[in-house]
Amino acid sequence: MEKLRGGYCVNEFRALVVNKTETDFTVKVQTVSMNDLPEGDVVIQVAYSSVNYKDGLASIPNGKIVKTYPFIPGIDLAGVVVSSKDPRFQEGDEVIATSYEIGVSHFGGYSEYARIPSDWVVPLPKGLTLKEAMVLGTAGFTAALSIHRLEENGLSPEKGKVLVTGATGGVGSLAVAMLAKRGYNVVASTGKETEHEYLRKLGAKEILSREEVCLEQIRPLDKQYWAAAVDPVGGRTLATVLSRIQYGGSVAVSGLTGGTDVPTTVFPFILRGVNLLGIDSVYCPMELRLKIWERMANDLKPEQLLDAIAQEITLEQLPEALSNILKGKLRGRTVVKLS
Repeated sequence: MEKLRGGYCVNEFRALVVNKTETDFTVKVQTVSMNDLPEGDVVIQVAYSSVNYKDGLASIPNGKIVKTYPFIPGIDLAGVVVSSKDPRFQEGDEVIATSYEIGVSHFGGYSEYARIPSDWVVPLPKGLTLKEAMVLGTAGFTAALSIHRLEENGLSPEKGKVLVTGATGGVGSLAVAMLAKRGYNVVASTGKETEHEYLRKLGAKEILSREEVCLEQIRPLDKQYWAAAVDPVGGRTLATVLSRIQYGGSVAVSGLTGGTDVPTTVFPFILRGVNLLGIDSVYCPMELRLKIWERMANDLKPEQLLDAIAQEITLEQLPEALSNILKGKLRGRTVVKLS
């Protein structure tokens, strides 16, 4: 039994556990103990987690995310420190933990308590609540890092329109809202005709269908439409977008829901000086990670964060949400309330 906040001792608590045996696969809420948690020097009472595509993959038997069972998924978590062996974190500190091995090989955020290595923990920035931090989560971090890298490579609002693909997903929704707040002319691409009003509320000035940015016949170089793009889709969509970026523009790519093969040529890169920026949120260095979280609490914090982008669910509703994200049925961000 572990001595936690205020001297209160907790041993058993609830978590979503996935388990795989030779004959069965289960995803269910059950009681676990502190002894079940992996090693780490910071114990966090989890207030909120969130639903990501990778979490959906962790909840199916052939998702190729989880290597050992039983396992607690959840790549994002935010909560309050209840005990710490690291002097950088004190009891009562509000913190965030995302990325690294959390929810992949280290028990994650779908648990009322988590034990995390201190080097993976980020202090909650002023300007964000714990819930807002999980509305953002890995998806928001990826969107913000994409915008940060694009701006490092010369993007500014006066350069022209910025395309966001997969715009109703977590990364896409937050990228649209963040770019709009920064004053960019945002073009949103989606395969969901019913979500145009949602995207306009987030700040999109123009909306394109999925087919308009994922062509069957991709030219090596097409007309120049956009100064830059945030692309969490990949595949043929990325190839089409690269052929249509303005001279010297950039594409920040962070996903592969459209596939891993990119049927492009070298022409956008050597004839138009286009930059392809790879966005990795998992092992982003801590110095940069802290800077991005500060930006998300300030100039990249969407005004519509809670009202338009997020829905809140309970631990018991989580299995359905994990199934739905794999089917493309979730819009924006889904936050899991744990305590």
